[in-house]
Amino acid sequence: MKLYITKGSGTGLTELAAFDSAVLEAKVGNQNLIYLSSVIPPNSTIVHEPMPLKDSDFGSRLYCVLSEQRTSKVGEEAWAGIGWVQEQSSGKGVFIEHHGYSKEQVENDINASLETMKVSRPEIEWGDIGMSVEGSKCTGEPTCSLVVASFEVVGW
Repeated sequence: MKLYITKGSGTGLTELAAFDSAVLEAKVGNQNLIYLSSVIPPNSTIVHEPMPLKDSDFGSRLYCVLSEQRTSKVGEEAWAGIGWVQEQSSGKGVFIEHHGYSKEQVENDINASLETMKVSRPEIEWGDIGMSVEGSKCTGEPTCSLVVASFEVVGW
């Protein structure tokens, strides 16, 4: 299974409008996002590209792991990130989502959480930690940054 990592930032007149702008930039703005917990199925490959979606997927269910941060405070940053670790032989693994007001905080939180999750599963031979982070700064209008791991799109 391919899991698609995309990210986006956006602004708008409200924080919700900024979120809409960010999901459009991440190429998942025309689907109904259904949030999953953070388990990566066996035989999964993570790619850094948008999920191939068709016009007929408009309004479909998109199963995903999502991290987002919004702010409307001028000068404040909004950072979101998803990290992951997989067993090299099987491709199974875990995602972790963190968000905050600095890149360093988000990256540190992702690393710390994944190291803890690896220790909790000592029977698995883990590979290297991967991550994707996105950030923006509020310069006037509200802003939102997000990272999405897309699993599957399903119509109604």
